[in-house]
Amino acid sequence: MTARRDRFHGRIAGVGSTSGVRLVVGHWHATPLGPFTDVMIETASGHRVLLAPRDDVAAYVTATYSFDEVRVEPLSCSDTDARWSVRSASLSLDLTVGGRMPLGWLLRAVPPALGASPTWARVVDPVARVVLPGVRTVGTALEGRREFYGATDLRRITASTGRFDGQELGALSDIDPPCRFGFSSTPRTPSVTTVVTTVVTRARGVDTAGGRHTP
Repeated sequence: MTARRDRFHGRIAGVGSTSGVRLVVGHWHATPLGPFTDVMIETASGHRVLLAPRDDVAAYVTATYSFDEVRVEPLSCSDTDARWSVRSASLSLDLTVGGRMPLGWLLRAVPPALGASPTWARVVDPVARVVLPGVRTVGTALEGRREFYGATDLRRITASTGRFDGQELGALSDIDPPCRFGFSSTPRTPSVTTVVTTVVTRARGVDTAGGRHTP
């Protein structure tokens, strides 16, 4: 049985809010499914929602992560170094992005090809567990998929505003408690991570387009 490797290049924004809602936005510019944005949301009560723009994206993400509800709806994200704007029928979210965090400077010092590799993800996983509680760079997801997170930059999010299902999210806060979508959470401090996610799947004759994120 051979293994298939899918690579997702993009950025992940993780934020908490004073309403208790935590959100993880994956904005992917190069993937086997083409460019897309998806949003993972956990409410204050622990209800986990996936927002996906297409059925194929929803299928892939739900084969990798755990949710209580999946919504397929038009989803857009415009991002710059300073601001993100995410819109869908369920969600409006605006983020202000600040400077590079100390860990981001360290990540930038690693050659990009090495920093994005599964080998490097294995090396730094023990360090990530200590430095960023709840964060893992290597782990096993649903259906036995192995995931490797190769982070190459990290910037602080300094403000957020938005609404989910018509309710105000409130002010920016830490991602606490950690989100429960998979084996790893985002950093506790609201931030944008530039990342290459590698998903290794034991091939069963299933075409890539039939099934995922990251992220």
